[in-house]
Amino acid sequence: MKAVLLAGLTIAAPVAAMDPILNLPIDCTLGDSCYIQFFVDNDPTAGVRDFACGTTTYDTHKGVDFALPSLAEMDTGVDVLAAAPGRVVATRDGMPDRIHSAEFEDEITGRECGNGVVVDHGRGWQTQYCHLEQGSVIVEKGTRVGTGTPLGMVGLSGKTQFPHVHFVVRHRGEIVDPFSPDGRDTCSTDASARTLWESAVDYTSGGPISVGFSTGVPDYADVKAGTAHSGALPTDAPALVIWGFFHNGQVGDQIALVIDGPDGVLFDTIVSLEKAQPLFFRAGGKRRTNDGWTKGVYHGIAQLIRNGEIIGTDGITTEIQ
Repeated sequence: MKAVLLAGLTIAAPVAAMDPILNLPIDCTLGDSCYIQFFVDNDPTAGVRDFACGTTTYDTHKGVDFALPSLAEMDTGVDVLAAAPGRVVATRDGMPDRIHSAEFEDEITGRECGNGVVVDHGRGWQTQYCHLEQGSVIVEKGTRVGTGTPLGMVGLSGKTQFPHVHFVVRHRGEIVDPFSPDGRDTCSTDASARTLWESAVDYTSGGPISVGFSTGVPDYADVKAGTAHSGALPTDAPALVIWGFFHNGQVGDQIALVIDGPDGVLFDTIVSLEKAQPLFFRAGGKRRTNDGWTKGVYHGIAQLIRNGEIIGTDGITTEIQ
């Protein structure tokens, strides 16, 4: 996963003296091994508005979703980390990891956060960490934690469709957007603007999550699981397909897919989105000719284009032997 804007490249503007200073609540590299799926919704009406006045959120969303690219990444074990020093005041564990559907609604009512942890930082500040993996919570009520202390691991518990940690900041019970703690609609993505983050976390409004090659259009379940990419392929493979898994597509966005091989560009297409989609994938390629595939290295590229600007790109290679 390669986004146009990455995190942690600059120092954020200082917060107010009484505010907490936050580190990322997940052990990953934004734009590489994880990404932000949704920001806090700052629109009090039925509309949506993230801190940059974009739409990378949904109505009444109260936190920041730091997501993993696949279930396979979750299975490797990714730590959820305390964003600031404090004391654990609540925990929950024991809820199963599964993609939520309507059949589970009654089971999770009032427990939509799934397995989670709440840390109190003093002066009315608290942070909450949701959707942790079942059996992974390693702190208990009363535990003192420092910045970066592991609390558990990223999971799929509660009301969620993808592996992530839903991170919530509250001050005296009220939701605070860590990207815009003053609650002002500046619509700014300037990394030097005042936030609660110790290191600047730049804004991304969508892009590729992962990209891969396969011998046919893969099942979406395999794409989300992280098992759709084929390694080295034989010269008699029935087809050569490039696929891209994306987040936060908007109406009119364009998806570019390219395959470049030893004989030059093999496949090059651009398709448009007809509806907004939080998560989606697209695929395309060529069938094998009678002569089979030329041996060598093949490069695949997936891009998300918005209003004529590339807002995210990712690439991958495979070898035909």
